[in-house]
Amino acid sequence: MKKSSIQNIIGVLIAALVGAGVGIAGSQQSIEVLGVPLFLFAIAAAYIIQWIAFIIAFIQKSEKFYDLIGSLTYISITIALVLINPNINDRSVLLAFLVIIWATRLGTFLFTRIQKQGKDDRFDDIKTSFTQFLLTWTLQGLWVTFTAAAAWTAMSSTETQPLSWLALAGFLVWIFGYFFELLSDAQKSAFKADPENEGKFINSGLWAWSRHPNYFGEIVIWIGVAIIAFPALKGWALVALISPIWVIVQLTVISGIPMLEKKADNRWGGQDDYEKYKKNTPVLIPRPPSRK
Repeated sequence: MKKSSIQNIIGVLIAALVGAGVGIAGSQQSIEVLGVPLFLFAIAAAYIIQWIAFIIAFIQKSEKFYDLIGSLTYISITIALVLINPNINDRSVLLAFLVIIWATRLGTFLFTRIQKQGKDDRFDDIKTSFTQFLLTWTLQGLWVTFTAAAAWTAMSSTETQPLSWLALAGFLVWIFGYFFELLSDAQKSAFKADPENEGKFINSGLWAWSRHPNYFGEIVIWIGVAIIAFPALKGWALVALISPIWVIVQLTVISGIPMLEKKADNRWGGQDDYEKYKKNTPVLIPRPPSRK
């Protein structure tokens, strides 16, 4: 077996073990179903869904349903937590509503985009390698686990706290992030749909305020969710607050921004207008564009 394949298998095992660790820690105050913590059920389901989808995707050598499956994982497990939990409360319903709205909107957007483009070139080499493609799907399970941890832990918790001003604050933060991301995506889609912009980079609308305003909105969304979930988290369950931290690290360090910045530099680097845009526009946190 090739060294790269061994490394990929090790990566799969590590990703699964990390997810299991989060599941165990977040289950310390979880309601039990058939003697098993409900939160642990949710985490296991997140991985199992990815592995089943991987088998189909690898046979077809297709990545077209990757993002869609990720969104459906959030939606299906969130709905299951609402239906299964006998002690469902207002906080859980609010969290479920926010996660489902976000996942439905983003999943539809990403699936529509790849249908138009025909493929995602990030997967050109990955989807032909069994172990690397398996690792990619497993990492999506880890992504779902970390991202939804705060919401799912609170939704499966035995700790019940009435909604307070903190929930309202979190909801307002979520609303701001959601519409910031929504508007960012809509502006970029409209820009790309205009034939006159072929080969150009977007530097208007919110994209004049930040080079990655959609990612900024995404981060704010999960900060809002964590704020709402916080009162229902106690002891080891507080590990679920890794949700927004994970989103920040994933988008700013691991993939997201670094990959897109490199791609943009390869395409437009050295052009005066792009270099000026890059110099004057924040990479993530928005600020009004300079009038100079």
